[in-house]
Order: sequence, then C-alpha cells, then structure tokens
Amino acid sequence: MFKRRSPEAPESPPEVVKPGGKGRPTPKRSEAEKRRRQPITAPSTRKEAYKRARERQAGERVKAKQGMVKGDDKYLLKRDKGPVRKLARNYVDARRTFGSYLMYALFAVVILSLMPIPAARLMGLFAPPVVLLVVLAEGVFLSRGVKKLASERYPDDDQRGVGLYAAMRAMQIRRLRMPAPAVKLGEKDRV
Repeated sequence: MFKRRSPEAPESPPEVVKPGGKGRPTPKRSEAEKRRRQPITAPSTRKEAYKRARERQAGERVKAKQGMVKGDDKYLLKRDKGPVRKLARNYVDARRTFGSYLMYALFAVVILSLMPIPAARLMGLFAPPVVLLVVLAEGVFLSRGVKKLASERYPDDDQRGVGLYAAMRAMQIRRLRMPAPAVKLGEKDRV
C-alpha cells in the first residue's frame, strides 16, 4: 500500500519559484513558531499583572484616539464610518457655519442677561430663540445639500441619517470636532 523510502533515495530538487511569487518556500510551522516566539515573563504578583494590563490598554486607547483624529476608518465609531459620512464631514468642514459659533453666542447672551442695563437684559431674553432658529435653518440647508450631493456621488450606499449627521457636526466648535477636519475652510474642491 504505502511505499517506504529507501535511505539512499535522492532528495527532491529545489522548488522553482514562479515569477511574481514570494521568492522563497513556505516555512515549516515549527520554524515559523520559533521566529514568533518571545520570552514570556509572567508577572510575579497580581498587582504587577494589573499594572501591565493597564499600560497595554492605555497604549491601545492612545493608538485608537490618534487613528480617530486622523480619520482612519479602522478606528472610527460606527456613526462616522463610510464614504457618505466622510463626504458629509468634508462638506461641513469646508464651510464657515453659524452653528460652530453657537456656544460663543449663547455665552454672550448669558453675559448680556446679567448686565444691569434693561436693554441688554431684553436682548438677552429675545436673542436665544432667534439664534436657535438661525442655527436650525442652517442645519436644514446643510442637510439638504449633503443629501443631494451624497445621492449623486454614492447612489448605492446607505444614506440614512447623513443629513442629521452633517447638521450636528456643523453645530460643533471646529477645533473640537472628531474626527478632526480633513479640509480647510473654503476648500470646496475636495468635497
């Protein structure tokens, strides 16, 4: 059934590597494991084990945050992933929006309402609804623009919620947006 090899049988000829191949034979499992092995130093105490785990997790968090800031798709949250969301981010980041100054405007309204001048207090009373209406209108226009552009460029991709995503991003202070803006203000050719 099975033939035994005789001890004097010639060794097989070296393998010919095809052009465009990896240029070497596949290593045996034992050889690959030997190369991968690193000396394992087990922690001597439970306290040391926790310390190592915390250090490893901190390193992973730093790496994930850097990836998120750069906009690396691997590290983004689910709500930020995909070409449609990237288009929405670039669409918003290329424009100067009133919504990004909303927090500053509301802070100024609070200061106005604390002043002892009656006209300033009156302005502090009527300004918040006006500011919020302007931001809401701007969000609607941004939402419609992003939806239209996304349906033109990515008709087959999922576009649910992209308008609200763009409107919410427009209300964030530009420096605090995550992922960080990839386009500069006024750079609409990259959108």
